[in-house]
Amino acid sequence: MSSSRVGFRFFESSRAAFRAAFRRPGAQGRRFQSSDAASQQQSTFQRMWNSPVGVKTVHFWAPVMKWALVIAGISDFQRPAEKLSLTQNGALTATGAIWTRWCLIIKPKNYLLAAVNFFLGCVGVVQVTRIFNYRRSLDGSSQAAVKDMEQEVAGEAKAVAHEVSNAVKKST
Repeated sequence: MSSSRVGFRFFESSRAAFRAAFRRPGAQGRRFQSSDAASQQQSTFQRMWNSPVGVKTVHFWAPVMKWALVIAGISDFQRPAEKLSLTQNGALTATGAIWTRWCLIIKPKNYLLAAVNFFLGCVGVVQVTRIFNYRRSLDGSSQAAVKDMEQEVAGEAKAVAHEVSNAVKKST
């Protein structure tokens, strides 16, 4: 029993040494937080520049670039509903909903990315509603439109699954 205990102590001490080796000087165990004195001396621009979600990080530029998807979706409001893709707008809706939630869970919380994903989901919901209403108006019954949409989505999902399984088989 003593040998297992010595082994555990060895791994515990090596783990602590590993953490100490990669710790920033003066970090004091708090991640992404600077001291109050240093932050008071910095200007607003310097704080924004040095922030963990600041201008020099991907956490800033990813939402900025993703606004292009929102703008493209808004520009599609002018297109006729028969020319809109249900799967594309369904994917925008799902992406917006999933990633909005994820942006509020991760650390550091990225409110810029959460906002753009929220609006991306809203654009997707509006477009899917437009497609649904258009298809319902063609048949006069909502049940037929829903079944058509279900068959279309199921068929495309099966095609994607088949392509993925073929790609997996080729890679192995």
